[in-house]
Amino acid sequence: MRLLLVEDDNHVAAALSAVLARHGFDVTHARSGEEALQALVPEGNGFGVVLLDLGLPDQDGYEVCGKIRKRTSTPVIMVTARSDVRSRIHGLNLGADDYVVKPYDTGELLARIHAVSRRTAPEDTATGGDGVLRLGAVHIELPTRQVSVDGSVVQLTRKEFDLLALLAQRPGVVFRREQIISEVWRTSWEGTGRTLEVHVASLRAKLRMPALIETVRGVGYRLVAPAA
Repeated sequence: MRLLLVEDDNHVAAALSAVLARHGFDVTHARSGEEALQALVPEGNGFGVVLLDLGLPDQDGYEVCGKIRKRTSTPVIMVTARSDVRSRIHGLNLGADDYVVKPYDTGELLARIHAVSRRTAPEDTATGGDGVLRLGAVHIELPTRQVSVDGSVVQLTRKEFDLLALLAQRPGVVFRREQIISEVWRTSWEGTGRTLEVHVASLRAKLRMPALIETVRGVGYRLVAPAA
């Protein structure tokens, strides 16, 4: 995912950019409100999320948020030390999708970024109005958390279902290992890599479709939608 980080402090931006990059984000750093607005032309410029600090040198962050919302529907997460309720309400009323107060936990910030991107992502064509992902013989019922292949129910663990559902909502898209760990296990990559590999192997075996989840060497995994 491409992410626009709007932060005037170069040291803070460098540290946060490094963390985000390790979790699979392609980060662009804007140091001012005007630089951020230019980066979002045209129509969001492909960014999945804007991480907006309110203490900017040229414009008030609230003003920048309002301008962003007039130009694009790209999700905006405000990041600020202003913790009072009135400030949060004001930011949300201006069109911010979420509001994170400094100092924040990195894990929480990552979870909020992924949550906002899921809420604002366009509905996948594989998903019907009934909340069922239909991928050839594989049906994934999101409301009931039930998976079936050719009509036969396959028993999955909670994490196996979460992993499959994540990949299946964007067939063909490569998910970085760090992103999968962050979204499914709500933790960082360190020490969890083997767990991911085991769950992928288990899914391939239980679904009896080893080619369904493809390993992209050095990057992560993607779901290869089977023929209908």
